[in-house]
Amino acid sequence: MADDHEAITDEDDDSDNGFQPELQGVLFKWTNYIHGWQKRFIVLKDGTLSYYKSREEQGFGCRGALSLFKATIKPHEFDECRFDVSVNDCVWYLRAETPEDKQHWVDILEAFKAESGYNSECSLRRHGSAVSLTSVTLSAASASSYKKCRDLKLKLAEMETYRDILCSQMDTLQRYFDSCADRDLKKQKLDDEAENINGKVAAVDFKGEAMTFKATSGAVLTGLAQCIEAITKREEMWKRKLEKEHQRLLRLEETCLLLRDRKSTKVGPDQEEGPHSTLGDEEFYDAVETGLERIEEEVALRELLRQSSMTEPPPSLDSATSHPLWSEIERVTKEQVHYASLGVGEGGWQLFAEEGDMKMYRREEELNGLVIDPLKACHIVKGVTGREMCHYFFSPQYRKDWETTLEQMTVVEKISDNILVFLQVHKRVWPTAQRDALFWSHTTHMTDPKDHDGHDIWAVVNHSTQLPQYPQKSNKCVRVALTVCLYCQTLITPPKDGAQVSRDDITCKITYCAVVNPGGWVPASALRALYKREYPKFLKRFTAYVITQTKDKSIMF
Repeated sequence: MADDHEAITDEDDDSDNGFQPELQGVLFKWTNYIHGWQKRFIVLKDGTLSYYKSREEQGFGCRGALSLFKATIKPHEFDECRFDVSVNDCVWYLRAETPEDKQHWVDILEAFKAESGYNSECSLRRHGSAVSLTSVTLSAASASSYKKCRDLKLKLAEMETYRDILCSQMDTLQRYFDSCADRDLKKQKLDDEAENINGKVAAVDFKGEAMTFKATSGAVLTGLAQCIEAITKREEMWKRKLEKEHQRLLRLEETCLLLRDRKSTKVGPDQEEGPHSTLGDEEFYDAVETGLERIEEEVALRELLRQSSMTEPPPSLDSATSHPLWSEIERVTKEQVHYASLGVGEGGWQLFAEEGDMKMYRREEELNGLVIDPLKACHIVKGVTGREMCHYFFSPQYRKDWETTLEQMTVVEKISDNILVFLQVHKRVWPTAQRDALFWSHTTHMTDPKDHDGHDIWAVVNHSTQLPQYPQKSNKCVRVALTVCLYCQTLITPPKDGAQVSRDDITCKITYCAVVNPGGWVPASALRALYKREYPKFLKRFTAYVITQTKDKSIMF
């Protein structure tokens, strides 16, 4: 019988009234088939038999109690140290260490039972001991354990334990009946003859009956185990089906919510660019990509409807060298030209795009959490010269033809014929904020340091600047900071038989370097994915534009 199935009484606990218990001591009590026999501290007092886990836990209240008024005390038939105390369906299986101790307990219990009589109160009532917090905790644990036993797998393990114990008991009975059969073997014939004479049936074959009972019990339990196993498999199958249906239902609910949100959600500040944007990185990138694709679709229409927004540049200064920006222009131009002439063998460059003769490299860098990855692209274009490339890249009248994201472009100052200051406003691509850029652009040429007799190297350098009359965010745009260098070298293959050089003999080696700080706030992963997509498209679009513009025109060296 399990610990949590034992009955307790309502009688008051008189442990504090000065009287000593009539009998107390340690006995082994059968708890359950899992834990078997366990030591318990047993106390007999005022006709009530109580037990505690140990002597030290008496102050926490008993774990169970029985009234001896209607109890049955029964010594075990074969185990000399065991006796059972039962009241109705509640049975305590107790065992002493020696037969003498067992007999002492049985005699005392029988004496109390005889003295108490059978007209006392109900035999099973709640014990009066104060139940402590510890007792409550133990009861809760027992209840939890009882609920866990409902699990089929645990029940199967319990049934296997029952089977082992039952088989052990059957083996014990078998040995007993075997000894009885051997002892009475000589008298069996005489007994049979006497019984036949008296008209009685033959003696029962206890050995055969025991074997049959053992086999039957084993078969029943085996069948029960198989049934439980089948039920367990069935349960697992239905659990898997239920889980699949549950996941399917969750996906459908998510889809419904997403469709509802898309239908009802209005574009608000929480979805636009910013550190608290509700859009994820992938959604942010998808939105920007869609916006850029729409801009490309408008290029053809814009070619027909475009109206130049360039203003007439102010008169140029007599000399660029006297301009306040000249020292910066000269320094940055030299740095960028030198930087572009270097290779990509060192410095941590990573190849992130390659298509034909075009290779694009980058280094991952961030400033205050914002991506400013330096970019270096190497490309070879046939049929154009370096000067032609730089001419179309620098000249404002062509800029809107190949720069599809421009909404407005203004030359705010002409420092010289080869130095201009631009203010560009780019089209807004939701969910990003609109951006503008204020920069000077300088086109220059120099001799090839490796071949002084070769054609000059041409370059265009763009670098952000500041002018008080065009402050940042004056038009509610996020200001972009940039440094760009287009470095072009013309290579000529000598024509055969002294023929005139044609475009088939010309090749332009391009190095494009850029460091762009987009300002504002854009997710790093989305921005890098955007760069990977847009930079190759930009370089291909620009070189294709120059090839188209120079076709069937005289070569500009």
